[in-house]
Amino acid sequence: MLRNRLKKNMKTVGQWARKQGIGCYRLYDADMPEFALAIDVYEGRVHVQEYAAPKSVDERSARERLAEALAVIPDAIGVEREDMVCKQRQRQTGTSQYEKQAASGEFFNVHEHGCVLKVNLKDYLDTGLFLDHRPVRNWIQQNAAGKRFLNLFCYTGAATVHAAVGGATRSLSLDMSKTYVNWAQENLALNGADASHHRVEQADCLAWLAGKPTSDQRFDLIFMDPPTFSNSARMAGVLDIQKDHGRLIRQAMQRLTSEGLLIFSTNFRRFKLDESLEEEFAIEEVTRDTLDRDFQRNARIHRCWQVRTRI
Repeated sequence: MLRNRLKKNMKTVGQWARKQGIGCYRLYDADMPEFALAIDVYEGRVHVQEYAAPKSVDERSARERLAEALAVIPDAIGVEREDMVCKQRQRQTGTSQYEKQAASGEFFNVHEHGCVLKVNLKDYLDTGLFLDHRPVRNWIQQNAAGKRFLNLFCYTGAATVHAAVGGATRSLSLDMSKTYVNWAQENLALNGADASHHRVEQADCLAWLAGKPTSDQRFDLIFMDPPTFSNSARMAGVLDIQKDHGRLIRQAMQRLTSEGLLIFSTNFRRFKLDESLEEEFAIEEVTRDTLDRDFQRNARIHRCWQVRTRI
């Protein structure tokens, strides 16, 4: 059953990705409840995430079903077994998203809309590239020419790479994790970005946003995709995106030029936008435009808004 579905998806989603020149895409996302997996292709390698089974499913049955899946995936997709990595995906709290899962050091480069990006399928919970944000990154690249770009909670800096490749005059990318700061710097270097114009700094974004903007901290384009929740000891406080997003958006807007644009995104599935924000700013939800074909089966993977100063 799973083999047939994967082969069907390879003919539809896989063919679409090849025609679009997309090498990294989601092939399968719990299409069938019996196989609660997300299966992503990374240019000839496969990243499998097992969603934690509900309590109603017997643990032994879940293990057997996973073993069945792992046995058929390589043949159905056409990859070697050693090119497949499997992890269990669970709800993350605190700093667990930053914790190492392994220490393989196996990084390799993938390509996306003219950018080169470094990924690692084994060592961390995530791979270094959020595939669902591909259209957002492409939009940033298409609209970054001549602009100053700010990437808050920048992760591995993929959006900044797109901005730099798209002609941003300068950028600032901030993340609390030294691992991700180094990764972002390497991604920018891979694409020939001038480090003096495209800076990556380790910073607590909550504290940075709460500070008073300096004259060189005004931007034409800002991307902000915060974690849903974080209580890291390195942060000034606890981040709860539902409770705190209004403050974060207002603070980010203070760093924006009058003609500028803030792109705000969240993957919190029960998220509700603070209605008072729509009275202060011109806000447009663009979620539907930020989902490529490989994520349209899971339209709740993220939500996204464009925020502008009211004229």
